[in-house]
Amino acid sequence: MDRILSVKNLKKYYGKVKAIDGISFDMYPGEVVGLIGPNGAGKSTTLKTIMGLLRKTEGEIKVCGYDYKDKEAKFKLAYIPETPDIYPMLTVWEHMKFIALSYKLENWEEEALEYLKAYDLMDKKDELGTNLSKGMRQKVMVICGLLHKPEVMLFDEPFVGLDPKAIRELKDTIKELKKEGKSVLLSTHMLDSVQNLGDRVLILKTGKLIYEGTLEEVMKKAGPGGSLEDLFLEVTK
Repeated sequence: MDRILSVKNLKKYYGKVKAIDGISFDMYPGEVVGLIGPNGAGKSTTLKTIMGLLRKTEGEIKVCGYDYKDKEAKFKLAYIPETPDIYPMLTVWEHMKFIALSYKLENWEEEALEYLKAYDLMDKKDELGTNLSKGMRQKVMVICGLLHKPEVMLFDEPFVGLDPKAIRELKDTIKELKKEGKSVLLSTHMLDSVQNLGDRVLILKTGKLIYEGTLEEVMKKAGPGGSLEDLFLEVTK
């Protein structure tokens, strides 16, 4: 099976601080991979570097065989940051329009409306970004990320700030993406979500990849009645 995302010996240094210290992993179509670790482990830095928002110090990142800086690679990636950063003076609908123009999408309106309905944003369609709560801004970012049908979605703490209905909706969306053969790299502290949604898990600590395994292997390693949380606490202590 062809790799959809390939990260080799990735390093990101800030002076002497090694935010990412030589991590390597691959992702395949239809896979949900949990990227977990304590605060300061390098999870957000990893996602931002894959996305090209931070300049890597060393290493190789390929998306569907293209170098991550290649225009083709950019079309196949979407990133939902932890802090939803939307345009304050654009309406919710104008955000959708902006994405459609950026990615040269056709006949996108119907799908955008479906997403707005699913995420309870129909009544906010003409509301300016500046007037939205954090949870609503998060929902707008998720929809903008989904609209151009990327092959790989990078989520950084996506459940923070969402109400229970939106969390359920997002989990359903992730399951749907998986069914469609898309890949999801999910960085979160909500380990039960990784346990329920994930196929594999990557555990980072101080910029290094200290554990990688399938959820099946994780549960075996955690022992009878054990959980991902037990293993996480064991390997990161």
